[in-house]
Amino acid sequence: MRKIPYYIVNGITLWRILMAPVIIFLAIRGDGELFKWFLAISFLTDAIDGILARRYHISSKMGAKLDSIGDDLTVFAAFVGMLIFHPGFVRQELTLLLLLGGLYLLQLVLALYRYGKMTAFHTVLAKGAAILQAAFLLTFFFWPAVSGLLFYAAVVLTALDLAEEIVLVLLLREWKADVRGLYWILKDRSGHR
Repeated sequence: MRKIPYYIVNGITLWRILMAPVIIFLAIRGDGELFKWFLAISFLTDAIDGILARRYHISSKMGAKLDSIGDDLTVFAAFVGMLIFHPGFVRQELTLLLLLGGLYLLQLVLALYRYGKMTAFHTVLAKGAAILQAAFLLTFFFWPAVSGLLFYAAVVLTALDLAEEIVLVLLLREWKADVRGLYWILKDRSGHR
């Protein structure tokens, strides 16, 4: 593994983790402009660290864990911003938001019980859900009028992703990073019989 690209990729991911409390602070302070720009930068750096990791073939358990933590903290920071800047939207969509929160907590509790740590599957569905979440959240804070359809698309794909991850936690006895998805796990299992 080449050290410099490894440190750059993990440094970008670590930046996202460290920026999440700053983004939350900006929301609590009521600074909507800085909040949305720092949130946009966090989503952009998520894309950049993924591109660089693939470009330089950098993969590590630590990097996968950091990336998952950075993803979760960035989405949490965005949710805090939704609560503060758009409470009416949160009230209107509370059922769907609670559904996603419940699925996430179930997946997290199962993973902590089974593996003693968070998952870092990074499945195909998870990547698609992350793209839709970022697209929705960025349009929501920059151009709220055009974000409606993106919200429902992000909810559906995120719910499917979380359901798949719950099944993966139940199927996989040992912690694994960067699992393509349930289809490939089942295909591999049927091929090894």
